[in-house]
Formats: sequence, structure tokens, C-alpha cells
Amino acid sequence: MPGPESHEPPLSASPASRPWWQTGAARVGAIVLTPLLGLVNDRLGGVMLLVTLVLLWWRNPWPTAGRVVATIAATALFGSVLPDPPATAPAPAAGSAAAKPTTRPGLPGTSRTTPAAPASTMPTLPDFTGERLDVAFPKSRRKGYTVISHDASDARREVTGRSLWKVCFQTAGGTSGQPVVDFGVVLRGERCPRGEGRPVPWPVMPEVVWMTWRTAVPKVVAAGVPEKRLHAEAAYLNDRLPAEGEYDDWRVCVQDPAEGARVTDEVRLVTLSLSAPGNGCPQPDRGRDAYLPDRDDDGDPDYLDPYPGDPNRTRLFPDGRPGGSGGTTGGSSGGSDGDGWSVCRHTRWC
Repeated sequence: MPGPESHEPPLSASPASRPWWQTGAARVGAIVLTPLLGLVNDRLGGVMLLVTLVLLWWRNPWPTAGRVVATIAATALFGSVLPDPPATAPAPAAGSAAAKPTTRPGLPGTSRTTPAAPASTMPTLPDFTGERLDVAFPKSRRKGYTVISHDASDARREVTGRSLWKVCFQTAGGTSGQPVVDFGVVLRGERCPRGEGRPVPWPVMPEVVWMTWRTAVPKVVAAGVPEKRLHAEAAYLNDRLPAEGEYDDWRVCVQDPAEGARVTDEVRLVTLSLSAPGNGCPQPDRGRDAYLPDRDDDGDPDYLDPYPGDPNRTRLFPDGRPGGSGGTTGGSSGGSDGDGWSVCRHTRWC
């Protein structure tokens, strides 16, 4: 007779073949994500809590005790970020002393009704003016407020990404049972408008042409432009600024932006084109294509050329440019061996 058939249990799927959302890391991540989403929105956090519970109890190889502990932890973390319910007092019962009218004695036919005390008061809300919206939002929610926000400027932009905005105005309203706060906000790099719906007061560029760099910088900064956004450059293409601090007496020939322009966030740099004392400024019709006189055509303007009659020797190559016919050293003029031209012996780079 044939032996009894053996019924072996099917092999379980290996951990590597399980979907990612059935891994231990996904379950732990869901527990951590539950309170984080609860800070953003209590309904979103509640949905995430349900998802976490499903992951913890459906096809989870963890022991029962571990699943119970994880469930309690996820629920407690979500509960810790929920806003406190607003405090309400019960309404006075009909016929109570607070609701009864009182009659002034001695004056027949007249009565005086004493108003009842308010049943409850609005929750205390701190002043969040100047705070980031992502800081004011959860703190207001924990006070029991429903939070809404809008662009306080005349641009009427959509408010997305709370960390990018700051509070300029706040208005509390609603009822004691359902308080609401409305935040008027602008982007964090902007100044608050002088009133709701008014333009952002961007700095306006002053006139600084023909001022020295030393005089122009304080005037631009006083207009509201941060000093780190100021940039100096030479007004002539063949000129070069000296080290910082050595061009304080150079004069402004061109400014960008021009006088009266608003310096918005789109203006990355405020550029002042400078000219050395005694050189004057380029003619307006030359624009940015002006050159200073350079008689030996070696790239050094005459007023800075230490070798005005030698086209081969310049400020950068005082002993002659590589491959040039001039110079005062021996050997091959363009050689690179030990007896020829050397970048350290023939320049100031080393």
C-alpha cells in the first residue's frame, strides 16, 4: 500500500520578497510620521494613525506584546500634538439668578435687567507678529484656534510652504467655542506692508553717480539695501580694481539699478561701476565697451603701466610675457625648462 501522503506547510515568503510597506522600517516610519502629520493637520494625522494601525496588525510578524506597545506609542504620540479643546462654561439654566430680571424697589412699573456674565471667553492668543508662519500655526492650533492665512500685500499670492512666510498682521474672531485667527503674511525676505493689502515697501535705489565708493555705500544701505548685496566693478574694460579698501576714493560712473528703481528680491546685486580719480567716466554712448588709453597695446592702461613703452612687459609679467621677444632674462624666451622662462622667476605668482 502506498504510504500516507505528507502535507508540508507552504514556505513563507522571505523578508527580501515582502513589499516595502510590510517591512519593520516602514512600520517604525509610520509611527514617527503620525505625530508629524498631526502637527500639520489633525485630520491628516488621524488618517496616518489608521494607516499605522493597519501596518502594525496586518501580516506583522512582530510578537503580540510588541504590536500592543507600538499601538499605544503611536496613539499617545498623536494625542500629544492635538490642540487642547477650548474651555467652555455651561449656559445658565432657565430660571437661574443670572437670568432673572431685577426690579428696582420704589419705582412701580419699571424694572432693570442685570445682564448675565458671558458664558466663556476667547482663548488667550499670543502676538505672533514677526514670527514665521510655521511657528505661529501649531501654537495657535494648540490654543484651540482654527488657523487661516492670506497674503497681506497687494500681490494676493497663494500662501504655500508655511516656513517661507512671516506674520505681519493677525485678526482673531469666531466664537468662544470655535475661535478663528487669520494671519496676514508676506515672504520672509520682505518687509511688512504699512497696512493690509498695501504694497511691500521695497528699498528704492538712490542717486549715487559721481559719488565716491566711500560715500555711496552708506547712502545705498540707508535706503534699505543690505551691504552684502553691493558689488563694485571697474567702469573701463581694461581697468582693474585694486584690493578692497583701496578704491574708496574711486567714483561711481554707472549704477545698476538706476535711481528710483525698486530693489526687489529679484535684484541679486546692486552694481556700482567705478573709475579711478583723474580718469573720469566713460561717455554715456559707450556703455560698457569703453577702454582707457593704452599706447603700447599691452592691456595695461597708461596710468597704471609700469613699462609704458614696452608692449611685452606688463603688471602681470614684469620680466616679459611668455613667448615674447622682450624681457631682461637670458635663455629661450618661450622655453619652459630649467634655463628658460619660469612662471616663478618671471612673474609675481610665486
